[in-house]
Amino acid sequence: MNGSREGLGPSSVDCMTETSTLGSIGETATLARIFPRLPASSAQLLGPGDDAAVLAAPDGRYVVTTDMMVHGPDFRLAWSTPYDLGWKAAASNLADVAAMGAVPTGLVVAIAAPADTTVSFLEAIADGLRLGCEEMAPTCGVVGGDLSVSPTLTIAVTAFGDLEGRDPVLRSGARVGDVLAVSGKLGAAAGGLQLLFSAGMVDGEPSVMAGVNLRTEHPELVGSQLAPTPPISDGRLAAIAGATSMIDISDGLALDARRIAAASGVALELQLAAIGGRQALDGGEDHSLLATFLPSATRPGGFREIGRVVEGSGVLVDGRAYTARGGWDPYEDWNGGRG
Repeated sequence: MNGSREGLGPSSVDCMTETSTLGSIGETATLARIFPRLPASSAQLLGPGDDAAVLAAPDGRYVVTTDMMVHGPDFRLAWSTPYDLGWKAAASNLADVAAMGAVPTGLVVAIAAPADTTVSFLEAIADGLRLGCEEMAPTCGVVGGDLSVSPTLTIAVTAFGDLEGRDPVLRSGARVGDVLAVSGKLGAAAGGLQLLFSAGMVDGEPSVMAGVNLRTEHPELVGSQLAPTPPISDGRLAAIAGATSMIDISDGLALDARRIAAASGVALELQLAAIGGRQALDGGEDHSLLATFLPSATRPGGFREIGRVVEGSGVLVDGRAYTARGGWDPYEDWNGGRG
């Protein structure tokens, strides 16, 4: 089930009419309402309720990553429902774990929100987290977190993953002759972002319903921006298939490909026809997986070939050096882009 594709998602309409706020009922009562909505982890030995959670680590090692979403540079309440925010917070962190070739096992979620935020707004975020995990990483759950007050809505997630006895897949392993492949969408989220900005949905409250209408008209593009569904299970499959390097495409294909190239001391040559055009090069937030494989390896899951690893440095497109013209940098884009 992918509730994000069908409009507001569970509890999102309720959050616009329910009157209990974080400030009126306090942290303890709020958490008592949120905890039952959160998913449990299959690796969970001790979940929410104590000072810390306890997760099993059968491998003796674990992958850990963190990501933050801040209202303004990272999302806009003018177009995202709270359910979307929970889903996207899960997706972006699960993708980072998958890019290491690991299986996501647990999320720790910290939220800072204005005191007048309704409790049902946070419940809808919890619903997005729960259903996002169920769709993309069924064994992963929310094992703890924190709640605080702030004038700016902020969602910070730390994610953990199990390597299952394998070595992590790094950015630095690509070698000349390897095949470059991607699993997931390219450019769809960027197309959705362009539609949202062109519709004037930037600040204030044009509203959730305006966002719903735009999503109904352009479900693939707007849905990919507000609630992406990256191929999380393909990270594990890539590792098993012997991927030599891998990265989550969060900041744009050209930018993230350059990161593999720099870490590995090679160049990555992309075929424009294989990736679907210029928007795929410079658009971020699809959270697809970019990996390199030995030429003899069978590409697993949804991976499809889009280029090769060659001698040199940087990124080439159809044989010519390419400099990214977009992508996401929170500092560069704060005034001129999404911020």
